[in-house]
Amino acid sequence: MAEAQARPDTVRLQMLAQAYQRSAALFAGIELDLFTGVSEGAGSISALAAARGLSGLNAERIVTALLALDLLRRDGDRLVNPPDVERFLVKTSPAYAGAWMLFTKPRWTDWGVLAERLQVAETKTLGMYEGFTVEAARKYHEATYSVGMGSGRRFVRQVDLSGRKKILDLGGGSGAYSINAALTWPQIQAVVFDLPPVAVVAKEFIAKHGVGDRVEAMGGDFTRDAFPAGCDVGIMASNLPQYDAEIIGRVIAKAFAALEPGGEMHLIGEMLDDSADGPIGPALWGLSESLWHSTGRAHTESECIGYFRAAGFDGMTVTPFIPSVLTRVTGRKPG
Repeated sequence: MAEAQARPDTVRLQMLAQAYQRSAALFAGIELDLFTGVSEGAGSISALAAARGLSGLNAERIVTALLALDLLRRDGDRLVNPPDVERFLVKTSPAYAGAWMLFTKPRWTDWGVLAERLQVAETKTLGMYEGFTVEAARKYHEATYSVGMGSGRRFVRQVDLSGRKKILDLGGGSGAYSINAALTWPQIQAVVFDLPPVAVVAKEFIAKHGVGDRVEAMGGDFTRDAFPAGCDVGIMASNLPQYDAEIIGRVIAKAFAALEPGGEMHLIGEMLDDSADGPIGPALWGLSESLWHSTGRAHTESECIGYFRAAGFDGMTVTPFIPSVLTRVTGRKPG
């Protein structure tokens, strides 16, 4: 006789406990450049083994795991890449994002002592970015550049800037949003306002894209320093969980004061649903701040709307930017 309710087992918990193995297989595939090999015609285990200097057994092992993870597929008797792997994990692709995928690998050690970190009180406003050097900033933004440019392109597809003149890009990093805006809208000027070491690196990316006549990088701490004037668009993207509610509220208020009347502000961040029980991505970004003893945390969509309302913005809207990953809250300054 069937039981009225299935007895719980440990499968789900074991899958979570061993999830690092899946990350390791992905990292190995990138580091061994297996996906580029498949893209260039190494369509069998033996061909991949020969191309990458692996033993036949080890090639079989990693390919079997990548097939099970849907990071490789079979087309008849040949190995092929799924569309996202072909676009983002093949080195010859202009959208190659392998550097970003590997960037967080060194944090395994920190995540391994998460329980210990959680027992230390939060003390740092800038978390992992305190004491940031130009070398560290360059390494960071070389890794994040490809996904940043993708987000920047998405932003200019979503937001009509045809009637705008100047962007204030808070914590703009490599300048990806401002660069894409300048490339798309010939009248747009922008200032990337980020920590001084980051501004040095942003200037390099800006020059690379040939928009240095309209996009500048300015060093400063936007949590404390005065904002540049004369801007009618504000952007703060992908740094929301690094700060607590008091700081985010203060930054949004400063942006309101700095923007021209009628200006618009876009906060693009890893936001929780209003229930505060997901999505998992924003929740983990908030949790990761404990690794650096940061005061940052995950924020809900309604909290972010509240920061805008308290600052004086009106007409707030909430738009999924990358569903379950990033959300865009927009407000306008009356005038």
